Amino acid sequence: MKRALLSVSDKSNIVEFASALVRNGFEIVSTGGTYTTVCNAGIAAIEMNEVTQFPEILDGRVKTLNPYVHGGILYRRDLQTHCDTVSEHGIVGIDLVCVNLYPFQATIARTEDFDEIIENIDIGGPAMVRSAAKNFQDVLIVTDTDDYDRVIQAIENRQDSFEFRRDLMIKAYEHTAAYDSMIANYMNRRFNEGMGKTQFIVGHKVMDTRYGENPHQKGALYEFDNFFSRHFKTLKGEASFNNLGDINGAVKIAAAFGDSRAVCIVKHGNPCGFAIRDNLLDAYTEALKCDPVSAFGGVVALNGTVDAALAAKMNEMFLEVVIAGRITTEAQEIFATKKRLKLFEYGSDHIVLSHDTKDFKHIDGGFVFQDADCIGEQEVANATLVSHHRASDQERSDAEIAYKVAALTKSNCVVYVKEGAMVAVGMGMTSRVDAARCALKKAEEMGLDVSGSALASEAFFPFRDSIDAAAAAGVTTVIEPGGSMRDDEVIAAANEHGMALYFSGVRHFLH
Repeated sequence: MKRALLSVSDKSNIVEFASALVRNGFEIVSTGGTYTTVCNAGIAAIEMNEVTQFPEILDGRVKTLNPYVHGGILYRRDLQTHCDTVSEHGIVGIDLVCVNLYPFQATIARTEDFDEIIENIDIGGPAMVRSAAKNFQDVLIVTDTDDYDRVIQAIENRQDSFEFRRDLMIKAYEHTAAYDSMIANYMNRRFNEGMGKTQFIVGHKVMDTRYGENPHQKGALYEFDNFFSRHFKTLKGEASFNNLGDINGAVKIAAAFGDSRAVCIVKHGNPCGFAIRDNLLDAYTEALKCDPVSAFGGVVALNGTVDAALAAKMNEMFLEVVIAGRITTEAQEIFATKKRLKLFEYGSDHIVLSHDTKDFKHIDGGFVFQDADCIGEQEVANATLVSHHRASDQERSDAEIAYKVAALTKSNCVVYVKEGAMVAVGMGMTSRVDAARCALKKAEEMGLDVSGSALASEAFFPFRDSIDAAAAAGVTTVIEPGGSMRDDEVIAAANEHGMALYFSGVRHFLH
């Protein structure tokens, strides 16, 4: 008879799995709560201390760290010396190990009590997983509750091949590596401000993309904390590597204004349209006016629900991606006529963001790692008025929109907003004055009137020339971080032109 060792924190479907193993000729060995669970279900099981010939001690800290356990897992069935050794010592082979680990993530989410957190660091579990994974040719290692059915099917159909066992082995080492990484990262967050000697970035694969940025590159989407699995729903088409980058930029901007009905249009990672209105149809219509040429083939993020009327309007031009809180069935039917359009939703009334607290970027030979940038809730409201003229309520509202969009757009960047809609944007420029001028030139080409608009920059204006250019275009309000050696010149320029100028004191570079 074969023997299976079951020791799980997540007891989902463990009774059914144990029952199926017994049906297939396995004897069950189990620990603590798992033993109680299977026994209460009427399944015969051997308690771990009967195998170890030693009681569980130190409040459960030591129960499976024992040669009767690890010898039974690790001995090679193809080596006579190993078989003779286990026989000599009365060690019974263990042919399947099913383990998932103490819920460390749930513990640190629930409490700051360090003693409790320490007690929820699993020791015996990872040891058994690693032992079984090392000896995968002889032992099946199961760490994922979603694998129970396919493991039983493989056993019943005699399909537990080398390749099948190898895949389970890889998954097991991924499981323990992710677990240890989570603990190390937590300890560094708690004691080293998140910047430890080693930084672990662990994501779980959601899907392969057809390719990366270009067809000769492989690509895939990985997630933190099951974010995409829980929230991101594909309704039509398949998200490409580039789509996912554009979606990221679009949804962050569209969702930066709470529950407001905001629409952001992005092309190649940059916003080319943005507006807030009482309804999404009007917001989309206004957002499109900023740069309908660039919007062609773009990504549109909508912070709310897309209905049939809005879908009909959006169908008037080619869009590559539409992503929203929800897209109604009627809207999906209208979009179905567009063969190349891809549809995604969050299954919520609004866009759902993960609010990651850390950010990183690959550079040649490594990566740079930092706290994620975020715009404080009162950052604009608390901005300091440094000019003689004060902005009106509408101008302050437009300034806040411009400021948030600028903070989420590639530097160097300037954004012009008028009556809740972006009317000009210059981004990714090597010179801030060039960004301002290019934005105004594009607005002029589009026939957009920027007079009365608010201008925001994600970093300080180093010279007064951008203020002069903005004043010539009719801008009435400017918001920027301040901090230039020539702030006095910039302030003087604003006063000369009768403009309202605010300094937020916070820079938002996005490189």
